[in-house]
Amino acid sequence: MKNILVLCTGNSCRSQMADGYLQQMLGDKASIYSAGIETHGINPGALATMKKEGIDISGHTSNNVNEYQNIDWHYIITVCDHAFENCPFIAAPNALRMHHNFYDPSRFKGTPEQTQVAFARAREEIKEYCHEFTAKYF
Repeated sequence: MKNILVLCTGNSCRSQMADGYLQQMLGDKASIYSAGIETHGINPGALATMKKEGIDISGHTSNNVNEYQNIDWHYIITVCDHAFENCPFIAAPNALRMHHNFYDPSRFKGTPEQTQVAFARAREEIKEYCHEFTAKYF
């Protein structure tokens, strides 16, 4: 089984959405972990937008990358520039490291309806990336 780490700054939004999609798409083909260089808890907007897709991430936790030091990673995916530039060293000599700076809906300011649209935009971008990743590597 392959081990996938999805890494973001606070492990609250984009990494959690990617975690949810990868779990749904890969099932028992991989173990999916998400972490941050900080922990911010699960973003309510991410929870709500994934629920609209039928993916429940309410049981996810916000984890620090240092919690996963002893895992043999096959893939490490950073989903924001800040994590890519500031993540501590992860000893994973055989891991394929990938980076994509997804739109950050947690920074959006607007009406509740506009905020839902912002989260849906990020969700769709992440879903497309996860489809492409699973098609290419699994």
